[in-house]
Amino acid sequence: MNKLIPARKRIDVTPGESVRILRELQGLSQTQLSALCGIPQTTISSIENGRVNLGVERAKVLGRALRCHPAVLVFPGWQLESAA
Repeated sequence: MNKLIPARKRIDVTPGESVRILRELQGLSQTQLSALCGIPQTTISSIENGRVNLGVERAKVLGRALRCHPAVLVFPGWQLESAA
């Protein structure tokens, strides 16, 4: 059986940047994402630019809209330590 090798982390990503990356990968504008989740476009912009904290409740709402687990947004650089 082949062992999986985890991808190497090349850059640090903030929660706001993770929102932007997932939004853009899905071809959504901030306005479209706002319509999907009910968070104002200006707030989404502020989150993506680091002016407003993402927060757990917003992460839940954005996670549903972006079809990802909220932890992906809140902890984008977190890695599970392997037990050796």
